[in-house]
Amino acid sequence: MTEPNGRHGLILENRSRLELTGVTDVDRFSEEGILLYTQLGELSIKGRNLHINRMNVESGELSVEGDIAALIYGDKERTGKLSLIGRIFR
Repeated sequence: MTEPNGRHGLILENRSRLELTGVTDVDRFSEEGILLYTQLGELSIKGRNLHINRMNVESGELSVEGDIAALIYGDKERTGKLSLIGRIFR
């Protein structure tokens, strides 16, 4: 197995708090879903009452709270480019 380029990790606590590392960009977010990009590809977070508590693009850390129902990984090739949202939280 080949070693992926980049690092990404997540910790989900009680389906209500999610801590992520290796985040490169947040494409869009609402109370029902967040689409973001990590160093290892795209990640979609589905749920209710979702809120981004903390985001640091330089360190790649992101904290989400709410009723988390699903974590769905997508295309490994899409790691995202710094969007307006990413530049605001920089």
